[in-house]
Amino acid sequence: MGFCHLSNLYLQRPIWFLISLVFLLLLLNGRVVLSDPNYLIGLGSYDITGPAADVNMMGYANTEQVASGVHFRLRARSFIVAQPQGNRVVFVNLDACMASQLVTIKVIERLKARYGDLYTEKNVAISGIHTHAGPGGYLQYVVYIVTSLGFVRQSFDALVDGIEKCIIQAHENLHPGSIFVNKGEILNAGVNRSPSAYLNNPAEERSKYKYDVDKEMTLLKFVDAERGPVGSFNWFATHGTSMSRTNSLISGDNKGAAARFMEDWFQHSGGGNLYSDDGVADGIPRRISNIIPDSHDNHHKLLELAASFQSPPGRPAKKILSVARRVRGALRQADKPGFVSAFCQSNCGDVSPNVLGAFCIDTGLPCDFNHSTCGGKNELCYGRGPGYPDEFESTRIIGERQLKKAVDLFNTASEKLNGKVDYRHSFVDFSQLEVTLPKQGGGSEVVKTCPAAMGFAFAAGTTDGPGAFDFKQGR
Repeated sequence: MGFCHLSNLYLQRPIWFLISLVFLLLLLNGRVVLSDPNYLIGLGSYDITGPAADVNMMGYANTEQVASGVHFRLRARSFIVAQPQGNRVVFVNLDACMASQLVTIKVIERLKARYGDLYTEKNVAISGIHTHAGPGGYLQYVVYIVTSLGFVRQSFDALVDGIEKCIIQAHENLHPGSIFVNKGEILNAGVNRSPSAYLNNPAEERSKYKYDVDKEMTLLKFVDAERGPVGSFNWFATHGTSMSRTNSLISGDNKGAAARFMEDWFQHSGGGNLYSDDGVADGIPRRISNIIPDSHDNHHKLLELAASFQSPPGRPAKKILSVARRVRGALRQADKPGFVSAFCQSNCGDVSPNVLGAFCIDTGLPCDFNHSTCGGKNELCYGRGPGYPDEFESTRIIGERQLKKAVDLFNTASEKLNGKVDYRHSFVDFSQLEVTLPKQGGGSEVVKTCPAAMGFAFAAGTTDGPGAFDFKQGR
């Protein structure tokens, strides 16, 4: 059972952006040379980790999943694209299960107080990566805060503060620049967790698609006219459920990991070839985040070397060198955005990162194909990630698979976006939509949608997080 099945209950405001930029790209001796950039680009990044203990996590709707530490910290990453004398748009990607209407409202209030009507609900979009390992309690609807036993101010404040600050960073870092776009497929980072349900679609519908899930990644590469590449945002569909419903550590899951990996890769290589570094195992820098640290044979020698270092002589602390000043300065430097990379979520619906398939935890045999059950019980059927039984390893592997494709798209991006900056934003009441349905024997009829409700599908859950009370999929 999980909140990811409640999309009809919490309808995030659909924001449809049509962003395109004009620039001239010249390639000379392998270096990018830009001239006359017509647009401004800015990127920001800020910590949004929030409370890491005694707070229920958002995603699986599991009352027993309470945070007790940090796997790795969460961040909000933003980009702003603007015309010097025209429109501008803001997109923020959160290491969180989802955005919240209440969070968005408060962020917009702060931006209006600071910038007037420059940033409003019309041109600011906030999205989540759908990790199921972040602190909950920050949404405004009762059904989403039941398992967190109500509203959690600490979770809410961390999100609002972090989003505001990362947008401020992006605004203050606006420089002339250009944007490239590239696309490619990732075949091993997501599978359909409800394949039997997909087969119920008409054959003519299924024949339109190459796979039973969307496997395309779309990447935007941001290049500053003076400094060169400064960041990238990409969209790819796979759930943030590499970390299981029993995990108690705050984590950005596979997408949060991939973002850290790519930022580390760029800092380490300067945007060079991912496969050229001698310290790379299977094409991936293993240093990145150390989710599963490697053991070192020379550990004792490293300890001896560390013990041999001598500290320099001290000096009296003056006002400017006070401990508080130095700590604040270090924190400011840590939050100063360098290269910003975001791995955003797209149409992840039934796309699972547990690519090995679903198996029964009691017998080890595959689950029943049509109902995702084991001996008639759905509670025993779980999907397995590529690092099974180690979910930390699964998180790393799925993150690295997204990283590999993102780096390839980043390094080969050459298509130029042209045109003016624009955006679209609409509110849709999904409880009052008219739908035309074909009738048996010919003709059609118009029907209306109704208010959302939690049904059997919600109670049954999925193979990423099975439900309870013997509810079954496919019934």
